Amino acid sequence: MTEETINNIRNFVIVAHIDHGKSTLADRFLEITGTVPARSMKPQYLDQMDLERERGITIKMTPVRMVYKPYAQEFVLNLIDTPGHNDFAYEVSRALTAVEGAVLLVDATQGIQAQTLANFNFAKKAGLTIIGAVNKIDLNPPDLEIAVKDLALLIGTTPDKIHRVSGKTGYGVRGLLDDIVANIPPPKDADSRGLRADTRGKSALVFDSLYDDHKGVIAFTRVFSGTFVTYEETKLVTANEKFKIKELGFFSPKLTSAKELGAGEIGYIATGLKDPNKLKIGDTIGDAALTGYKEPKPVVFVSLYPTEEADYEDLKSALNRLKLNDSSFTFEPDASEVLGRGFKCGFLGRLHYEIVTQRLVREFNIETVSSFPSVAYRITLRGKTTAGSESARREPVEPAEKEIVIKTPQELPHEYTQIFQPMVQIEILTPPDYLGDILSLQKQFRFSNVDTQNFGDHLLVSTRMPLSELISNFDDKLKSASRGYASFSYEMAGEEKADLKKLEILVAGDAVPGLTRLVFKDEAEREGRSMAEKLKDLLPKQQFAQAIQSCVDGRVIARETIPALKKDVTGYLYGGDRTRKMKLWKKQKRGKERLKESGRVTLSADVFRELLKR
Repeated sequence: MTEETINNIRNFVIVAHIDHGKSTLADRFLEITGTVPARSMKPQYLDQMDLERERGITIKMTPVRMVYKPYAQEFVLNLIDTPGHNDFAYEVSRALTAVEGAVLLVDATQGIQAQTLANFNFAKKAGLTIIGAVNKIDLNPPDLEIAVKDLALLIGTTPDKIHRVSGKTGYGVRGLLDDIVANIPPPKDADSRGLRADTRGKSALVFDSLYDDHKGVIAFTRVFSGTFVTYEETKLVTANEKFKIKELGFFSPKLTSAKELGAGEIGYIATGLKDPNKLKIGDTIGDAALTGYKEPKPVVFVSLYPTEEADYEDLKSALNRLKLNDSSFTFEPDASEVLGRGFKCGFLGRLHYEIVTQRLVREFNIETVSSFPSVAYRITLRGKTTAGSESARREPVEPAEKEIVIKTPQELPHEYTQIFQPMVQIEILTPPDYLGDILSLQKQFRFSNVDTQNFGDHLLVSTRMPLSELISNFDDKLKSASRGYASFSYEMAGEEKADLKKLEILVAGDAVPGLTRLVFKDEAEREGRSMAEKLKDLLPKQQFAQAIQSCVDGRVIARETIPALKKDVTGYLYGGDRTRKMKLWKKQKRGKERLKESGRVTLSADVFRELLKR
């Protein structure tokens, strides 16, 4: 590839808070450049899933190659439309590594939001050229100039450099494209981007992937050095997996094959590999590894069970299909005495979990029952020490302490010394009027290190909190406290020691594994009492009394009793003395005692599902 050709390439992303109009702006780019014919155009063209259009969010990043000719010279514009939600921050970070510029988009009616700040920081850290744009000006928002001024202040430029655009009408979009061509630099090599690849060889960063039944795993790549051609042999550097390229090409926006893929270009490489686990986002194709590789780690764990046990194999097949196009999703077999066979699944966050379960229904027609969402805890165990005898001293000495990681409460051992929980650093952007209501959530969600600073007409609240609290119902509580005006973003922030207890629920003396949870010690009694009361309302009566007990450390902290189902065994008698009735009542009592001793209460899937809803 010639230097002149490379100089005519512009690689960039659009980043924004959720619902600020990224996909609609991308539609106008496709129209102006003629990438998609007018007869084929549809709203949110790059969002291929119906679920994305219905929810108005981008779930899966989508690259597209556009050819733009503002004057005599022709430019190739490679756009990556990225998700806006925090759950997919890892995908966004990989996309930012693959480009040289970013359009930071802000909704004129909402102004700068928390995710706007997070995306700006991501782009700045990646060393990108950032162009600001304020969208939805067709709505004539009264605070348009405030939004422009705030965005200019954030980027560090003047208000006249901020583009005023309408993704809906197309106003100002051509000027934004011209600015992208003029100010975003042409592709840089890996060394200048701080990725330290050996530029004498070939290297292409994998920033996404999908699976094709015929072509195998297809890697979405940005080539940093060298030229790749069809049928040549190459390898995945980190996975150390060799393969022969079956096909390569560009996104226009459909896969369009080409003869070669050169330095600076964004495209795809069909590997022919049939095992999607061998290719990870962030890996390198070629001769030298690009630095910064790390696997996305699931942080939220939920067990999924089919509502009908006969659907187990169908669920397994569906999860396998989803994983082919979502490498950050993990699953392994699991089982429950209540719900039967299922799978323990790992997700990047609560939204990621919701998306997967909805896709199971829409794409595979499989309804599932979920366990309580959990996070991974690091547990410190006390190791064994050797005795003083000569024979004991010859035996291997176990360390004084050892560590394990558990993903479900049932895995918590009986004896341990410490529990460490994952923490998040969270930033909340709110109008000043709602600061008091937001800070009132501090005790409930265990905020720590709270810091507040002015940010334009808003306040930026920074704090730490446990990840387990974030994935419960923090989003809903924050919306209620701020009347929907506050927004937040977060990132993982290490671990902290936690005082947690395993809360077990016993029904008629038997523990129900699916209801076991890890709760904070000071909340154990309240949570235990609440669960017992809910179960009392949900469980049907039996021929014997059912004791519902909430236990912590083998101690009952709450109890409810469902009385036995009453049956009048003397209703058919009339007249005579009381002796006959007494005999029947005693016989009934003995029968109930036998039932109580031998019978077990089984929670139906309906009861379990209803309990989780509450």
